[in-house]
Amino acid sequence: MSTPPASNDIFAVNPYESHPSLTPLEAAVLWEYAKLAQHVRMVTQKTRQLNEEPDKVMLAKLRVLEKKMGLVLTLFKASVWGVINEQPDPGMHSQGYNDSNDLTIRH
Repeated sequence: MSTPPASNDIFAVNPYESHPSLTPLEAAVLWEYAKLAQHVRMVTQKTRQLNEEPDKVMLAKLRVLEKKMGLVLTLFKASVWGVINEQPDPGMHSQGYNDSNDLTIRH
Protein backbone atom coordinates (compact mmCIF):
# COMPACT_ATOMS: atom_id res chain seq x y z
CA MET A 1 0.00 0.00 0.00
CA SER A 2 1.24 3.51 -0.76
CA THR A 3 1.84 6.28 1.77
CA PRO A 4 -1.34 7.71 3.25
CA PRO A 5 -2.47 10.98 1.68
CA ALA A 6 -2.57 14.24 3.57
CA SER A 7 -5.66 14.78 5.67
CA ASN A 8 -7.18 17.32 3.26
CA ASP A 9 -6.62 15.01 0.27
CA ILE A 10 -8.87 12.34 1.79
CA PHE A 11 -11.86 14.18 0.37
CA ALA A 12 -10.43 14.27 -3.15
CA VAL A 13 -8.66 10.92 -3.58
CA ASN A 14 -9.74 7.48 -2.45
CA PRO A 15 -6.62 5.90 -0.91
CA TYR A 16 -8.24 2.44 -0.92
CA GLU A 17 -9.15 2.48 -4.60
CA SER A 18 -6.16 0.56 -5.92
CA HIS A 19 -5.74 -1.86 -3.01
CA PRO A 20 -5.51 -5.40 -4.46
CA SER A 21 -7.41 -7.22 -1.70
CA LEU A 22 -10.44 -4.88 -1.64
CA THR A 23 -13.45 -4.90 -3.91
CA PRO A 24 -14.55 -1.54 -5.32
CA LEU A 25 -17.51 -1.52 -2.88
CA GLU A 26 -15.24 -2.21 0.10
CA ALA A 27 -12.84 0.50 -1.06
CA ALA A 28 -15.75 2.97 -1.38
CA VAL A 29 -17.06 2.09 2.11
CA LEU A 30 -13.62 2.47 3.67
CA TRP A 31 -13.21 5.80 1.89
CA GLU A 32 -16.53 7.02 3.35
CA TYR A 33 -15.36 5.96 6.83
CA ALA A 34 -12.06 7.81 6.29
CA LYS A 35 -13.93 10.97 5.26
CA LEU A 36 -16.24 10.64 8.26
CA ALA A 37 -13.24 10.21 10.58
CA GLN A 38 -11.64 13.33 9.10
CA HIS A 39 -14.85 15.32 9.66
CA VAL A 40 -14.93 14.15 13.29
CA ARG A 41 -11.28 15.20 13.73
CA MET A 42 -12.05 18.64 12.29
CA VAL A 43 -15.09 19.09 14.55
CA THR A 44 -13.04 18.01 17.57
CA GLN A 45 -10.30 20.47 16.65
CA LYS A 46 -12.77 23.34 16.21
CA THR A 47 -14.49 22.48 19.50
CA ARG A 48 -11.18 22.48 21.37
CA GLN A 49 -10.23 25.77 19.73
CA LEU A 50 -13.53 27.40 20.73
CA ASN A 51 -13.29 25.99 24.23
CA GLU A 52 -9.71 27.10 24.85
CA GLU A 53 -9.78 30.67 23.58
CA PRO A 54 -12.62 33.04 24.39
CA ASP A 55 -14.64 34.62 21.65
CA LYS A 56 -13.11 38.08 21.39
CA VAL A 57 -16.20 39.68 19.84
CA MET A 58 -18.49 38.25 22.52
CA LEU A 59 -16.05 39.28 25.23
CA ALA A 60 -15.99 42.88 23.95
CA LYS A 61 -19.80 43.00 23.86
CA LEU A 62 -20.01 41.62 27.40
CA ARG A 63 -17.55 44.29 28.62
CA VAL A 64 -19.77 47.04 27.18
CA LEU A 65 -22.83 45.43 28.77
CA GLU A 66 -21.01 45.15 32.10
CA LYS A 67 -20.22 48.88 32.06
CA LYS A 68 -23.80 49.76 31.18
CA MET A 69 -25.16 47.53 33.95
CA GLY A 70 -22.82 49.23 36.43
CA LEU A 71 -24.20 52.58 35.35
CA VAL A 72 -27.78 51.34 35.60
CA LEU A 73 -27.13 49.98 39.11
CA THR A 74 -25.61 53.30 40.19
CA LEU A 75 -28.55 55.26 38.80
CA PHE A 76 -31.01 52.87 40.46
CA LYS A 77 -29.31 53.27 43.83
CA ALA A 78 -29.37 57.06 43.43
CA SER A 79 -33.08 56.95 42.58
CA VAL A 80 -33.87 54.81 45.61
CA TRP A 81 -31.82 57.12 47.80
CA GLY A 82 -33.71 60.11 46.41
CA VAL A 83 -37.09 58.48 47.12
CA ILE A 84 -36.01 57.61 50.66
CA ASN A 85 -34.83 61.17 51.29
CA GLU A 86 -38.13 62.60 50.04
CA GLN A 87 -40.09 60.66 52.66
CA PRO A 88 -41.02 62.66 55.76
CA ASP A 89 -38.95 61.88 58.84
CA PRO A 90 -41.11 59.77 61.16
CA GLY A 91 -39.38 61.27 64.22
CA MET A 92 -40.63 64.75 63.41
CA HIS A 93 -44.24 65.56 64.14
CA SER A 94 -45.89 66.95 61.06
CA GLN A 95 -49.38 68.23 60.51
CA GLY A 96 -52.03 65.65 61.14
CA TYR A 97 -49.75 63.17 62.91
CA ASN A 98 -51.64 61.46 65.68
CA ASP A 99 -49.95 59.46 68.48
CA SER A 100 -53.16 57.60 69.24
CA ASN A 101 -52.51 55.08 66.42
CA ASP A 102 -48.92 54.45 67.53
CA LEU A 103 -48.75 51.02 69.17
CA THR A 104 -45.03 51.12 69.95
CA ILE A 105 -44.19 49.83 73.41
CA ARG A 106 -42.17 52.38 75.31
CA HIS A 107 -40.43 51.78 78.63
